[in-house]
Order: sequence, then structure tokens, then C-alpha cells
Amino acid sequence: MIALSLAEIAAVVGGQTYDIPDPSAEVTGPVVRDSREVVPGSLFVAFVGERVDGHDFAAAVVGAGAVAVLASRPVGVPAILVEDVQAALGALARHVVERLGATLVALTGSAGKTSTKDLIAQVLRRKAPTVFTPGSLNNEIGLPLTALSATEETRFLVLEMGARGIGHIRYLTELTPPKVGLVLNVGTAHIGEFGGREQIAQAKGELVERLPAAEDGGTAILNADDPLVRAMASRTKAKVILFGESGEADVRAENVRLTDSGQPAFRLHTPSGASDVTMRLYGEHHVSNALAAAAVAHELGMSVTEIATALSEAGSLSRWRMEVTERPDGVTVVNDAYNANPESMRAALRALVAMGGGRRTWAVLGKMAELGDEALAEHDAVGRLAVRLNVSKLVAVGGREASWLQLGAYNEGSWGEESVHVSDAQAAIDLLRSELRPGDVVLVKASRSVGLESVAQALLETGTEGEVAAR
Repeated sequence: MIALSLAEIAAVVGGQTYDIPDPSAEVTGPVVRDSREVVPGSLFVAFVGERVDGHDFAAAVVGAGAVAVLASRPVGVPAILVEDVQAALGALARHVVERLGATLVALTGSAGKTSTKDLIAQVLRRKAPTVFTPGSLNNEIGLPLTALSATEETRFLVLEMGARGIGHIRYLTELTPPKVGLVLNVGTAHIGEFGGREQIAQAKGELVERLPAAEDGGTAILNADDPLVRAMASRTKAKVILFGESGEADVRAENVRLTDSGQPAFRLHTPSGASDVTMRLYGEHHVSNALAAAAVAHELGMSVTEIATALSEAGSLSRWRMEVTERPDGVTVVNDAYNANPESMRAALRALVAMGGGRRTWAVLGKMAELGDEALAEHDAVGRLAVRLNVSKLVAVGGREASWLQLGAYNEGSWGEESVHVSDAQAAIDLLRSELRPGDVVLVKASRSVGLESVAQALLETGTEGEVAAR
């Protein structure tokens, strides 16, 4: 974080200094909520969680070098006391962002947010120092913590914004007001919480409503291939840039194809020219993510050649998202177990088949959460798609939702040993250990709550002598 005195921080957050011998002492290190991340110069934010109370670590973090604790009650060490720690954290983030003057890029969407955020960051940091959301810390706590990690040298701040309902993104934009806003798509992720795609579109569109007007530098970057996103152009006074495969898109892809290893390649077109891209990531769904990143970078002054080169060299920065690892025996494990929704499931299955290239393919799939009344139909549809794509074997893992996956496959014509329903991750591991052959390709994917990453991890520890070679 940029250096701020404790007195200044107290004034910004509306708090009171407590047991602070020198209010002019400065916070020069990161603002953290995890006591294990404290370094000399830190400010520790004491949240009260369901199982852990950050206030209990106050003495330890100051002993480790924290300058003070942002707290809601006295803790016996230097502290800034506030009524609402979360609100105070947000106010501090807003103050720092305004002081920095960096260009703030915010993005949202039903699927692909984290992968696209990682792409944008890898492209922009070739132009200037860039800070971006780690992983998917995209809520009212993770977002301000990310903003507070920026320094005086930061020129671009790339923030992923998630939403659990109407008003959430509006609140996040109040903490960190963006100049550039990107909406990727409106899908069925979290549809059970929102109640329908129209409600999801309403929530996601709050981002473009909060952008500055075009004459003040505001830019809304919208997916031309998604009608609900494209319609958001009427909800903003910002300049509108369209991306997608549509011929009407300002930034578009032509001649899209997958390499033999399942990596997308295409011709990138921007208003300033065209250049070829061959990505290191896996799956055709990354084309849309790359176009979104290219639109942001082009708007911020990068040439099409610079953008294409950066996209071709970009890798995955966040774990368990299409992580492709080849074992010494030739089995390829695709760990995409961080999260799942119908759109990402379909994309991952298509990527699996492309990567297979005639080899045996395994789809180890589990529950997609938060689908509400659509859950049965969506799981059934994924099971059917696995059969239509000729996935060699579907392994549905878990309870009711997994049975719907297997039933969809059965009803689509998968009989015999082409699909199987197992009770849990260990059962899936046991099955795969006994039946995998060299050259097989295994996709592991489910919502985060299912914990299917344990399957991928177990497979990489199985039958391997020496080190596993990661692609």
C-alpha cells in the first residue's frame, strides 16, 4: 500500500486511535486479514468470522511487525477502532484508489471472470505496472484488499467483481470506481440465487451504469455475442466497445480453430489492425476471454501486435482452472475443479475432446451448485452432451446431482460401461487407478464445494516415479 500515517487512516475511516504512541507512524506494508501474511509495516484487519475472531491475533500480529490493528474493540495493542471493520476497509480502499490515479479496470460476468482477469493483467503489465485480483477474491473484502496492495508505481488496477444479488456490484463500484468496465456474459451460474437470467443481467449491468460518461473517459466493453450483455449499451453513458466473433464487433476473432493439443488459435482484429494468436491455454472458450482482454488493452493504448504477442504467451495464473499435467506414463490430467456452471462444463467437455485427439477421454464430473429449479435439467443436459461429444467414459461423482448427470448420459444412449455413478471422490480415485491406461486424458470438474481437486491430485501421485512433467 502507499504509505499512510495511522492518524490519516483513522481520519479516512472515521475511527479513533487507541494505544498508539505515535499517530504519525506510517503503514508501509500490505493491508492483510490473515495473520500469517503480516510483515513489518503491515496493517492487520481484524474480522470476526464464524469460527475465528481476528481480534484474538492482535498481540501476535503486532509482535510480528504490524504497525496497528483495524478493529471494532480494544485489543491491548496499537489499534484504530471503528464500528464496522468491513466499511472501514472499503473507505480506506476508496481513499487509496483516488490518491493513486491509476486506471481502474473492473470486470464481471457469469463465467470466465478469473481467467479473463488473469489474461488482462498479463497483457497490461507489459505496458505498465499492474495490480490485479489474486485468484477469485472478488467480494466486498477481497476487492478492497486487492486495491490496497497497489503502490505509487501502479498504473493499472484490474479488479474482478462478483455478485450474489442485485446491488452487490453497485456497492463494489462505490469502493473502487472503475474507468473501464467489462461484462463478459450472462449465464446460468448462481441462477438459483438470482431467480433468472434477466435478474443476473440486471445485477451485472450495474457495472456499466457506474462508469464515467464517454467525455470523462468512461468505457464499457461488452460481449457482442451475448444479447443480454449487448443490450447493456443502453444502460451506460460511457463509450461502448464490442468484442466477440460477430462481424459487428470492434474487437473480433476470425478463423477460430483448436490446435491438435486443444489450444485455441485465431486471427485477432482490432480497429488498428490484425495479428495472429495461438494461446497456451486450453479450450475454445478462451477465445472470448482473449477478445475481452484484447479490447481492454487496445482501449488503453496497446498495439495489436503487442496484444497478440502477450495473449500467445499468457498462461494460467489461478490454480485448478484447466491445469493440464502429463504424468510420466502418458496419462494427461486436466484439473478444472475450482468451480463449475453449465457454460463452463460445456466448454470443458469440448476442450477435453479436442485434447483427446482420438485417445480415450474421461470426464469426472460432480455437482454444479446454486442452480435452483434448473438443477435437474442442467445436470441432465451435461450428461447428454458428454455422450454427444463421444467422451469415452463419464464418471459422475456424488449424490443426487451426480445421478442426474449419469441419467442424462444413459437417456442419450450411454449404456454398459460408458458412464458410471460413484458415491464420492475416493470411489472415483479407486476406479480411475484401476482402469486408466497410458495416453488417457482425464478431466476433473465440479463446483468448489464438491472438492474434486482431490481426485486430480491423487491421480498425479499415482504410479509416478520421478517428477511429473507439467505442461
